[in-house]
Amino acid sequence: MLESLRPFLTKILNPLAKHLNINPNIVTVISPFIAVLAAYGFANHLLIIGTLAILLSGFLDVVDGAVARYHNKTSKFGAFLDSTMDRFADAIIYIGIIFGGYCDWFIGVLAIHSAITVSYVRARAESQGVECKVGIAERAVRMIILMIGAVIGYLTSPIYFTYTIIILVILSYITVGQRIYHVWRQLK
Repeated sequence: MLESLRPFLTKILNPLAKHLNINPNIVTVISPFIAVLAAYGFANHLLIIGTLAILLSGFLDVVDGAVARYHNKTSKFGAFLDSTMDRFADAIIYIGIIFGGYCDWFIGVLAIHSAITVSYVRARAESQGVECKVGIAERAVRMIILMIGAVIGYLTSPIYFTYTIIILVILSYITVGQRIYHVWRQLK
C-alpha cells in the first residue's frame, strides 16, 4: 500500500544515507530500543512520548534500508534482521499499551499475535516463491494508525486509543486472510 511512496522517500533519504556510511544493521538493532521508549510512554500514560518514539522507530526502520541500498550493503541477513527487529518492536510497543491499561490483556495479546502473523504469512509465502505484499494493513499502515489513535486519545479521551487497538486487530486479521487467499490463488 505504501510501496508507491518509495520513489519519493528515496529522494528524501538518499542525501541522509550518503552521510551515514555505517553498517545498516546497527541502525536496525537500535529500533527495538526506541520501541522500549514507546512502551514506556504508553505504560505511563504519556501518549505523545509513545507516539514520537514510534515515529522515530519507523524513521530508523526506513533509514536502515536507505543506507543499505545507497552504500550497496543490502544482504539477506540484513533483511532477516530487519524483519526480526520489527517483530520485537511491535511486541514491545503493544506490551507497553497493555501495561498502560489502554486495552484488556486479551485484546493486547491478539494485537501482538495479529501483527506477528501478518509478517509470518508473508515470510512463509515468500519461502514458497510467492511475493506477498498484499493486504490493507501492512506494518507501516498499522504504525501510522496506532500513532493517529494515540494522538486522538491524547487530545480527546483515551477510549479512542482503545478503539484504535481493536480496529488494528481486526485490520491485521483481515490482512492475514487477504494474504492467505492471495497465496492460495498463486499456488493452486
